[in-house]
Amino acid sequence: MINLNYQQISQELTSQLPAKQREVIDRRFGLKTGDRETLEAIGKSHNICRERVRQIEKASLSKMKKKSTGLKDVAKQFARHLKNFGGVREEETLLEELGGREFKSHAFFLLTLSGEFLRAGDSEDFNCLWALDKESLEAAKKFIEAAQASLKEKKQLASSRELAAISGLKKSIAESYLGVSRKIQKNKDGIYGLREWPEVNPKGIKDKIYLLLKKNNKPLHFTDVARKIDGSLVQTVHNELIRDKRFVLIGRGIYALREWGYSEGDVKDVISKIFENENRPLTKAEIMDRVMKQRIIKENTVLMNLSNKKYFSRDSEGKYLRAEGADPRLKGANVQEA
Repeated sequence: MINLNYQQISQELTSQLPAKQREVIDRRFGLKTGDRETLEAIGKSHNICRERVRQIEKASLSKMKKKSTGLKDVAKQFARHLKNFGGVREEETLLEELGGREFKSHAFFLLTLSGEFLRAGDSEDFNCLWALDKESLEAAKKFIEAAQASLKEKKQLASSRELAAISGLKKSIAESYLGVSRKIQKNKDGIYGLREWPEVNPKGIKDKIYLLLKKNNKPLHFTDVARKIDGSLVQTVHNELIRDKRFVLIGRGIYALREWGYSEGDVKDVISKIFENENRPLTKAEIMDRVMKQRIIKENTVLMNLSNKKYFSRDSEGKYLRAEGADPRLKGANVQEA
């Protein structure tokens, strides 16, 4: 909070106005109550149209600005503060920094009255903000675009320091720019990602499951997942694990994330996929090694599936290969672990 008596400065400025104009300014900027009122609400109480209230407000601001002697000093302090953050700051954050909780309305009034700063209202891409000038606002937009592109490309969360390094900005400036973005947000741990990512804005049980698995960084049994989320939701958790394509069953009740490199399907499908990728005969040890990276099962289960001559055969050297004419996409007899 900047050490200025905003209430006193505001009172000195509004005291120059006739009673009706002073009331309009007090209510429009919430100088007495802290709550800003609409043109329509003020107009109704005076039985005048909202356009007339707007005209009174405009004339009052113009009058105060012309007769003010200390407003430029206030604006200079505001400008110095904004410069510390790259010239752009999210509105609510800025107002609290300038005036604290008690005098936010007065800070807003003085920012508006000075006429030296740009204000942009809420939009699809940005929160309401104040900018030192057009150049600062453009710099913020360019950085946010670069940060957004980087997050999309890497597909993972990033710290403000990592994002700042993209454009060579100070961490404090990068954080201020990120604070005005609606498409980039930070999670409860203070790490940034795209708004739609579950790591940033989890939606429902399925996203909680996803985040839990990602945090543990290892496969878990569905009962362990449910216990960590809510022990009363075992069946709900299991149903989500079955339905959501982000999760892959890799053992008896054990699930992993597809993004870790696991592929869906039963043991036969996994073996067939291995042959498809390798495109050559494989030894039992080679198959076993690759299957065990995809599934948590007993070796005997793999051997029993390999013995299915409808899908797999052996060559003269004892190596395994797909049976001639076998289609890895077909779902047929498959031996699962009991």
